[in-house]
Amino acid sequence: MDVDALIDKPVRTKPTRKEIMLFSLRNPVYILREVCNRSLYRFVQELWSEYSNDTFVGNWHIELLCQELELIAKRVAAEEDRDYDFIANVPPGTSKTAITSIFFPIWCWTQWYWMKFITASYGETLSLESAEYSRDIMRCQKFKKIYPEIEIRTDKDQKGNFKIIKKEWKPNSSIPKVHQGGNRFSTSVGGTLTGFHGHILIVDDPINPNQALSEKELNNANHWVSQTLSTRKANKLTATTIMIMQRLHQNDPTGAILKNKKRRVKHLCLPGEIRNHREQVYPPDLAERYIDDLLDPKRMPWSVMDDLRADLGQYGYAGQIGQIPTPPGGGMFQVDKLQIVDKMPPEKHIISIVRYWDKAGTQDGGAFSAGVKMARLLDGTYLIMDVRRGQWGTNVRERQIKRTVQIDEPNLVTWIEQEPGSGGKESAESTVKNLAGFVIRKDRPQGDKIFRADPFSVQVNEGNVSMLRGDWNHAFIEEYKYFPFSTYKDQVDAGSGAFAKLTSKRIVKSY
Repeated sequence: MDVDALIDKPVRTKPTRKEIMLFSLRNPVYILREVCNRSLYRFVQELWSEYSNDTFVGNWHIELLCQELELIAKRVAAEEDRDYDFIANVPPGTSKTAITSIFFPIWCWTQWYWMKFITASYGETLSLESAEYSRDIMRCQKFKKIYPEIEIRTDKDQKGNFKIIKKEWKPNSSIPKVHQGGNRFSTSVGGTLTGFHGHILIVDDPINPNQALSEKELNNANHWVSQTLSTRKANKLTATTIMIMQRLHQNDPTGAILKNKKRRVKHLCLPGEIRNHREQVYPPDLAERYIDDLLDPKRMPWSVMDDLRADLGQYGYAGQIGQIPTPPGGGMFQVDKLQIVDKMPPEKHIISIVRYWDKAGTQDGGAFSAGVKMARLLDGTYLIMDVRRGQWGTNVRERQIKRTVQIDEPNLVTWIEQEPGSGGKESAESTVKNLAGFVIRKDRPQGDKIFRADPFSVQVNEGNVSMLRGDWNHAFIEEYKYFPFSTYKDQVDAGSGAFAKLTSKRIVKSY
């Protein structure tokens, strides 16, 4: 605010400290304005009642998030080169949308009216709702009283795209000069962005829990965030992306971005409780701020956590509350129970061995083909001996399977999973012909992947499964750890298939 103009002094004369203090005492709104300008958290507190009928409930995580957003805004405003993009993983119901998508753009405009924002959520309805809340706050009397110069341009006032103007009153003039400012363009993840650019790009919950179950939806969201949104920066050197979300899948947009080691990212991860999810807190020292192991004990006490666990189930609770898309102990498969051994047991301790192939016909980043070799032992346990896996095209895959069969033990039974439909049948028959002279059989599994994996998971979780040490161990464990929300499921399918054949009486043969 121009203090010179307010106290009607000539612009050439700078007001003294005493004059400013006297003016502030006569105009308390000026003090309120300065307090709000200096703190996004205080800005939210002051205008919260214009957004919600519920009383504002503060917490340290809200203050921390506000501070992180302030740093980004000030760096963008100063046109400093971007140090990082920002990702925050926090549970639902913790005011993340209100702070990031609703209040933050307004706070920026009160100081840097020229800023342009692009905001997106998993659905257009959610994105537009946040934009509408922002407009409502800017239209309220309290905001107009604190910031009379900031307005929404009347002929550019739509939920999906509204623009800002700043009015400037010169001394002794009743007609303000109007400065054209920035804007807010709201869309959905996957939506159009042609023609729009932003100084700050905000992604609030890029996927929802249902979309997280679809590999196609995950891939679409990740591609849009990395390939489409990233090209819409007004200044490639300074513009910054902010993404705030709950974790829903190993390969959700957070997982995909963090996996990209070349991308500079500042990561904030705040699980709703740390009694079960302490290792997810990042930076780790923030765990000291939790009270009774809870992020927000006022709004999300243990009684609420218990209800959420019952409503969301173990997978939903682990992702949305714990910020890790698998429950404690490894989800369906408790991979910490898998023992790694350095050598095979004596041959007399082996009942039978099979290798089971889960085939895929794509390459270059598509699905994997995997062949899991497993033995049933005399003591009632099982040993995973080897895993062959790759993203192979059809011809290369068939050569790899044949080469593996030639290396495996002569009496070993090789099983090929036959996918549903005529294409799956033809593919399986083609592999059988390719392996003429070897013991090869087709399998048409029944039920979904989770149903088929359940019997094998029981044995893993009871500590009855071990594996030979090999360079394939890590990828195998990671996939089982996150199943059924793992990015790929080929090794689980092949392992479950091998186990099913080893435990089927009609195919068990002395080795």
